Amino acid sequence: MRLALAQLNVTIGDFENTVAAIGGHLDAARAAGADLVLFPELAICGYPPLDLLGSREFVERTEAALASVARKTTGCCAIVGFVAQNPTSGGKPVFNAAALCVDGAVDAVYHKRLLPNYDVFDENRWFQAGSAPLVRRVAGVDVGVSICEDIWNDKGFWERPLYHVDPIEELVRAGAQLVLNLSASPYALDKDALRYRMVREVARRHAVPVAFINLVGGNDSLVFDGSSFVVDAGGALVARARSFEEELLLVDLPLSSAADSASGRTAPSSGGESSPPRAVGEVPVDTAQSGGVAPATLPWPAPPRLELLHAALVLGIHDYLAKSGFQRVVIGLSGGIDSALTAALAADAVGPSNVFGIAMPSPYSSAGSLADARELATNLGIGYTEIPIAPIFDAVRRALAPLFGDRDEDVAEENIQARIRGLLVMAYANKFGALALTTGNKSELAVGYCTLYGDMCGGLAPIADLPKMLVYELARHLNREQPRIPESSLSKPPSAELRPGQLDQDSLPPYPLLDAILEAFVVEQRDADAIIGRAFPPDVVERVLRLVDRSEYKRRQAAPGIKVTSKAFGFGRQLPMARRTR
Repeated sequence: MRLALAQLNVTIGDFENTVAAIGGHLDAARAAGADLVLFPELAICGYPPLDLLGSREFVERTEAALASVARKTTGCCAIVGFVAQNPTSGGKPVFNAAALCVDGAVDAVYHKRLLPNYDVFDENRWFQAGSAPLVRRVAGVDVGVSICEDIWNDKGFWERPLYHVDPIEELVRAGAQLVLNLSASPYALDKDALRYRMVREVARRHAVPVAFINLVGGNDSLVFDGSSFVVDAGGALVARARSFEEELLLVDLPLSSAADSASGRTAPSSGGESSPPRAVGEVPVDTAQSGGVAPATLPWPAPPRLELLHAALVLGIHDYLAKSGFQRVVIGLSGGIDSALTAALAADAVGPSNVFGIAMPSPYSSAGSLADARELATNLGIGYTEIPIAPIFDAVRRALAPLFGDRDEDVAEENIQARIRGLLVMAYANKFGALALTTGNKSELAVGYCTLYGDMCGGLAPIADLPKMLVYELARHLNREQPRIPESSLSKPPSAELRPGQLDQDSLPPYPLLDAILEAFVVEQRDADAIIGRAFPPDVVERVLRLVDRSEYKRRQAAPGIKVTSKAFGFGRQLPMARRTR
């Protein structure tokens, strides 16, 4: 069987362009001799559609788009993810479904059986769970269809499976010779390796090949990395698609026909001996012709984790802008590492000509920080200007003097400076139709070391899921070939520069310690006693956890971030704001 894996970047609700893109992949796969073309989970409408699923019009447009795709399968076979209406009077209104389209029509429909309800997933909100496996004969091979979470419950891999049902086990019992998994599996650091290990275990345990096709592209806070792959019945990697790029990957699997398997015979290859599975190669979708298949390449092991992290953030920024109707971004440049990294990522995502930086020095800004901001803008080739905020700051203080009286200056005056900067950045964004990017990192957001309506002003927070130490790692990674980020931004002690001589460590624990505590508390979800048991200072642990709890109200008002870790703030971590804290 020649299998084609169509790794798509889909804009949610963009049915016309999605149908056209699917049609292009079908044409290319057909010309390359593919027997079966696989598309990702909910490829027709995009993932996650969230409460659009409550719109009857949206669901009907999804089904109409599926009908258009089915008509394009004349002379070939495809499996594509879509939203199916629930025809019964009970249960949730729709199914997360996959349609088997054969020779111009929908031949069969599978309903996803395991619906995740953890982290960023909330599929039980709208979807009804399916109840039966689907095995169909395609090109003489019995293929079993599954969707994403259906394959994430293998009892041989997980110490504590979440569900009582194992859909893959049922597919194999029903006679599946090849398991197909249509996924919309978001990127997180090291997740590609986890997926591979898990699918390899599934293939080994059931002695069947598995094809995993994943979505690619950014949708809101989620970035899908693609990284689709095929393993043989022993779990060995046969082929792997690139990460963070659209691709049509062809794979030859020497599977016996179902009839031969039933009789105990093995279908011979053209050479008379059993042939190993092999990657045929990538087909360029827009120029594919019969016989025009590129040489096979197996990009495994995957690129280094920092390279993947960089690609995820760049694609996340690019797609957020492109799919939201923005072309330009504006960033407040402080001369520090966070704004420098954000600007570098933005320049990679949308091009330097579409990035504008504004340095806004205050009376407490160092000459070195202003020089670093200038050097960064020059290195990146982005637009740049300087607007000193001292006159505005003085005017605000004079206006507030009758109210503040003889009280000492404190955090109120510090935050006024941040809010003046937020005002100026947003003024530029409004005047020139740009999207303001905030520059806060995960460590600061965790403990509330940020100012509402100040440095938190913006429409996207690209590095909001990067702990401070990872910010440094990624910045050094970007500088490995060319010094784009000034060395002094990397080496000087972090400072908000909102009062004389201020350093971050005046208010926070050292970042290596802070990040380790936050990893245990936020990501691993350990309690204070467990964290203290790891030999962290008890007083520091208690203080950090208290800051995290009390800063929930700030995070609720933060710009959406790009999720790159296994537990990000935002939709995947929902806690009450009004509660008794430590």
